[in-house]
Amino acid sequence: MTDLLVPGDHRADGVLDDAAVLAAMLRVEEVWLAALVVHDVAPATAALPAGRLTRLVGDGDLAALARDADTDGNPVIALVALLRARLEDAGEPGAARWLHRGMTSQDVVDTALVLGARDGVRRVRADLATQAARLAQVVAEHRDTPAAGRTLTQLAVPTTVGLRAAGWLAGLLDADDDLAALETDGWPVQVGGAGGTLAALVSLAGADRARAVVATVAEQLGLRAVPPWHTRRRPLTRVGDALTTTTDAWGHLAADVLALGRPEVGELAEGAGGGSSTMPGKVNPVRAVLLRRAALAGPAHLATLHLAAAGQVEERADGAWHAEWPALRALVRGAVTAGGHATDLLSGLVVHADVATARARQAAEVLTAEQRSMAALAGSAPGAATAVADPASYLGLAGDLVDAVLARATAHQAAHQAAHPTRTSPTPEVP
Repeated sequence: MTDLLVPGDHRADGVLDDAAVLAAMLRVEEVWLAALVVHDVAPATAALPAGRLTRLVGDGDLAALARDADTDGNPVIALVALLRARLEDAGEPGAARWLHRGMTSQDVVDTALVLGARDGVRRVRADLATQAARLAQVVAEHRDTPAAGRTLTQLAVPTTVGLRAAGWLAGLLDADDDLAALETDGWPVQVGGAGGTLAALVSLAGADRARAVVATVAEQLGLRAVPPWHTRRRPLTRVGDALTTTTDAWGHLAADVLALGRPEVGELAEGAGGGSSTMPGKVNPVRAVLLRRAALAGPAHLATLHLAAAGQVEERADGAWHAEWPALRALVRGAVTAGGHATDLLSGLVVHADVATARARQAAEVLTAEQRSMAALAGSAPGAATAVADPASYLGLAGDLVDAVLARATAHQAAHQAAHPTRTSPTPEVP
């Protein structure tokens, strides 16, 4: 599903593309049918071997299902019809009869979207772990490197390269905390039946076995059994919020790399940029440009999710539900793609510390104007005679602030490695 007009989209292959969504829907249908058999709702003759439904779908079926969705409003109706027909043709009428019984289309679509979002979030978090470790090294190395601070694009007071980079690092840690909460709280299954009451399942199985079926389905999918959320869309808006927070953090990083990488500034540079079609030798900061794209595009998709959530009506939304699908896909795939770009950017990020320090010294009179006013106010108080021409003499608690972020990064990395012991990433060199 790689999109020519979304550079880097191939990085999200297998995440909420059409093939992945179809595979997730088939998985939901398979697990549901198996749970009906396990709990004696459906007879043993309805049982299917693992992967059987997937093997019934051919290469040409995906396009046909997409076209049929234009008629039915969602892809599940045509998918169920196709599967039942092929089961019948294969001499498996029991499975054909019981397939999808007790569910509704929204259950299948929503649960498939949750499975796809979970996959995407896990890929983003793996990239964030690598990025945080790399940034911690940059922060530690440049903890005390003076730089010109700027507010509203103009010179302000002195800062350090390390403190500026600590701001990027804190943003990544904030984003990962939000994504981690999705995992901690558990990804929700969607099972409500036609109107969110599970009436069909209860009529087939009774209340107790209906509850058991839902619990089994959730367990087999690695999801959390929760009440139906057909028109209560926080499970999806919450994912969108966390992913947009993440692209916001990358956008902050990218904006600084773009601003400080201008030739007339030269304090940062991408290790490997992109070329120009007409200007030989021109090196463009493409990773930062594409990260900025993700940061600019994300909020609009998130707004669609929230507008759809606010537009829910009665027991199933008339259009708002459908509007969520492309918006969520764009958010998840966009974040996965941007995660790869951010990892590449940071792995090759070049900090020209000498340039940053030289520029701070050149602008010392402007940068230390506040310091002079503080000295005048203090009169003969201790420290009033401090040299005001050295930006390094007016850094306040910059070092302490850097150390606090580094300590948080170290604790964060330890927690991440404890949760994912098979993953490794560079260890931050904290002074």
